[in-house]
Amino acid sequence: MPTTTDDTTVNPEQLQAEMTHLREELQMRDQLVQQLSQELFRLVKGNASFMPNQSESEGNMAQIQLLRELRGNSLQIGFYQEQIASRDAEIYQLRHTVQELTDRSRMLEMAVQELPHIYRQKFAERIEPVKERLDMLQRENRQLHAELQSVSYRLAVKTRSAIDLPSFPPLNSDDAGMARLVKHE
Repeated sequence: MPTTTDDTTVNPEQLQAEMTHLREELQMRDQLVQQLSQELFRLVKGNASFMPNQSESEGNMAQIQLLRELRGNSLQIGFYQEQIASRDAEIYQLRHTVQELTDRSRMLEMAVQELPHIYRQKFAERIEPVKERLDMLQRENRQLHAELQSVSYRLAVKTRSAIDLPSFPPLNSDDAGMARLVKHE
């Protein structure tokens, strides 16, 4: 029987070969047990006072020893089968975990790809009330500016008409000369 220095790193091909070998030995043991049973039955049935002779007894002891070895081998087969089943369960669990993580990774990738669209949509939803408020303030500003210009114009017209300017008599020719004199001085 091959042994390894580390039972956790048994090669699956080695395990399979060992299992095949042990199955063959198990079949041989079953055949020997069957033959011994038949022989014992025949002997007991044929002669009730039968006592086996020394050579037959040694042969039977050898067969019994072989059967014990086969039993030990069958226990090893059971042990290896348990290890294989345990590793198969571990592999199944790891594959399941990998699948879950792969699915989660895909979902996160899709979410990341959708983020710019979602961001634009949310920004548009938030900016819309601001735009409406800005448009309303601009209309109100234009209206107030127009009213201010109208009031300023009316005030200017009213102020001009309200100021009484002194009225001067028309200039005569003498007055024109005097005006020239005043200007020259």
